[in-house]
Amino acid sequence: MRVQKLTEIIGADFYTGVPDSQLKALCDHLMGTYGIDPQHHVIAANEGNCTALAAGYHLATGKVPVVYMQNSGEGNIINPVASLLNDKVYAIPMIFIIGWRGEPGVHDEPQHIYQGEVTLKLLEDMEIAHFVIGKETTDEEVEEKMAEFRKILASGKDAAFVIRKGALTDAPKVEYKNEYQMSREEIIRHVTAVSGKDPIVSTTGKASRELFEIRETNGQSHKYDFLTVGSMGHSSSIALGVALHKPDRKIWCVDGDGAVLMHMGSMAVLGANKPKNLVHVLINNGAHETVGGMPTVAASADLTAVAKACGYPYAVCVNSFEELDRELAAAKNRDELSLIEVKCSIGARADLGRPTTTAIENKENFMEYLKEV
Repeated sequence: MRVQKLTEIIGADFYTGVPDSQLKALCDHLMGTYGIDPQHHVIAANEGNCTALAAGYHLATGKVPVVYMQNSGEGNIINPVASLLNDKVYAIPMIFIIGWRGEPGVHDEPQHIYQGEVTLKLLEDMEIAHFVIGKETTDEEVEEKMAEFRKILASGKDAAFVIRKGALTDAPKVEYKNEYQMSREEIIRHVTAVSGKDPIVSTTGKASRELFEIRETNGQSHKYDFLTVGSMGHSSSIALGVALHKPDRKIWCVDGDGAVLMHMGSMAVLGANKPKNLVHVLINNGAHETVGGMPTVAASADLTAVAKACGYPYAVCVNSFEELDRELAAAKNRDELSLIEVKCSIGARADLGRPTTTAIENKENFMEYLKEV
């Protein structure tokens, strides 16, 4: 289905969401049509955030907004859907567009398998009427369903379109770039050179994939690393849990700007606990690059100031490998919580692979290594 036709059928003039590779056609269409425009299109920090933002839009205008997300974001919307939007509370109508990762029968990564199995069930449990759009779905079928949805929305209930892989087409070509020069893979290579045999917890997406390949290239064991292949935004909290209970070992967290924004409250918890053995490396390219490159607000946020305000004893931003190496070495020897924000270019190798070990193997190897250290 042509993505422009879908938006014409829906007929909304305000979209907010969190980008997803399965919805890249929609994201590129919105960026090509509106860019980032507070009146029409806002990329939010997490899915609950955009649901609340959309609710505010409805309160201000009386119109029905659209919230887009990967199905992994369903967990983040359960609270506002149940306690804000529900017709037993404020009866705020909303249309969700959800990318169906891990659809049963369609090969996908391990973090998407169970989420894919329960995607429709969660919508049913939340009493959200839904319709699945696939490659063979016709415009007429979507128009008929949207007519049904309008009656549901008029009663203060919500509705959702669930998008199968490859279902949306004909998006404009949008280029995402910034002015920074350091690549994320090379940044992570510098981190591993300094961290040595210290445990690393890495964030979801391409960062963990690059870390895995760096270990392969170097002939190093993967036991040093916990690859957070799902659960976006929680790597630093995982690292905190490890650091608090392995106080005699330096622990590193390789994080991303989109992930940090998604659950920024974790920085306050880190700052309050001040684990002396944790180094938080925040790679900031101002983009949701793993799912297509759409921008995050981190490009204009002062994340080192946020870290300091949250209680990090030390926080610094670097924009060159010379600065990075100096700060990594200092953090390795510093006996206090440190944040190193690294400004990064957008882009990755076209032939970047995926971990060849299973998630269970990764967990077990990492836990065995932590016993040693």
